[in-house]
Amino acid sequence: MDAFKTLSSNVVPLDRANVDTDAILPKQFLKSIQRSGFGDYLFDEWRYLDRGEPGQRTEDRQKNQNFCLNQQQYAGAKILLTRENFGCGSSREHAVWALHDFGIRVLIAPSFADIFYGNCFKNGVLPIVVNPTIVDSLFCEFELSAQLALYISLEDQLITANGETVFQFDIDASRKHRLLNGLDDIDITFQFSEKIRRFEAAQRAREPWFFR
Repeated sequence: MDAFKTLSSNVVPLDRANVDTDAILPKQFLKSIQRSGFGDYLFDEWRYLDRGEPGQRTEDRQKNQNFCLNQQQYAGAKILLTRENFGCGSSREHAVWALHDFGIRVLIAPSFADIFYGNCFKNGVLPIVVNPTIVDSLFCEFELSAQLALYISLEDQLITANGETVFQFDIDASRKHRLLNGLDDIDITFQFSEKIRRFEAAQRAREPWFFR
């Protein structure tokens, strides 16, 4: 998993509450267990005017030009600003895979669904919970200039807006450590590999019939 330390990027605004995982990645794209290749289908039913299918060429599909991810001023943005309860619905990890594969590394919202929130940390995406009034103020920036640039420092737990306004955010220390060092569940397990080997050796000596 890629480590996350700082990020400077424009923001794409998704002014919707209760965005569920079916909207983030529709069910027909869940057949693969690979973590890549889902970015083309992120928010598929909102980005395109037809129904998408796995393996379909997105270049041949008609885009919904009113949807934020299709608007030129947000091209390449790595930060998604949205409303409360983002990622609700099913527990599918594919939704986070699609966001990451598209290039989104930071999500900012007043709240996230619990399982989705945990899945983000396991896949190199930083979900930042901030006060609803701060979210309102950030959305207001788009009404003034149609663009917003943010600098995110995970180490300092700070958001700097347009190089001026600074907001602080909270994050669990263990999850912060994992992201800063790019550690997924497998990496965490490998940190205890020597203890695991000693346990297996002791069990083999104590209960050899288990290994026949």
